[in-house]
Amino acid sequence: MEPTTLYSVAATTSDSNDQRRALHAYLSDDAHNTWHDVSAYLGCSVSAMLEAMAVDFDRPRDERTIEDRVDTIVKKARRIDADRRRR
Repeated sequence: MEPTTLYSVAATTSDSNDQRRALHAYLSDDAHNTWHDVSAYLGCSVSAMLEAMAVDFDRPRDERTIEDRVDTIVKKARRIDADRRRR
């Protein structure tokens, strides 16, 4: 079953009272550096990329542009989570 409102919190608005919330992540040094290198290369911040991805996830599944890669990314992420729990 697909969540219907899980990602909607992160959607951007044009409201001047728009409030932001922090998202914290602990990454390996390599992953941290890669995120910052890629964002610098692309000319946008990591937080802006995450927000744009959240907006995409908020769309119906058949309208998402990220959908083709999600399954592969999730499989890798689950492996990372499992490895971390074993430590």
